[in-house]
Amino acid sequence: MISKNVEKAINEQIKREEHSSRIYLSMASWAERNGYPGAANWLYVQTEEERIHMLKLVHYINDRGGTAVIPALDAPDATFKSLPDVFQQVLKHEEYISASINDLYATCTKEKDFTSANYLQWYITEQIEEESTVRSILDQIKLAGSDKGGQFMMDKEFAAMATAKRAAMAISGGANAVT
Repeated sequence: MISKNVEKAINEQIKREEHSSRIYLSMASWAERNGYPGAANWLYVQTEEERIHMLKLVHYINDRGGTAVIPALDAPDATFKSLPDVFQQVLKHEEYISASINDLYATCTKEKDFTSANYLQWYITEQIEEESTVRSILDQIKLAGSDKGGQFMMDKEFAAMATAKRAAMAISGGANAVT
């Protein structure tokens, strides 16, 4: 049985993960409309991944005898200044999610819910990877510069990264991995 405090904290994380999915969906739509199909593809994959993260938490609460709550969400921003701006916001958001996961982990240990704390180790490791990936993308964007050729090549790189990530998600079971 999951404690009410841990259940409440995980439900808050469910909300954050679903909102993350919507943020990345908004960014993907912007990128697609502004001539960055590779970046859009990468962001669409991120959208799917965040939804999987949310679903895993829904199943976890329900499996532990709690009640997962599916919240109403505000619409995310839909306008961005530039591709670098999009990815600066992605990094800022991933850092926010990392802090949120760490707070959730602290709640679990305070409540002596070591099963949930152990479960969250996957999310902690995932956040390290996500932040590192986005920092690398920002470094590559900076190296590509503002000229059209550099941005074109960077967009092709996003497409390749999206394909690789989608393949990795399929290997790990993707949405099937949530049960």
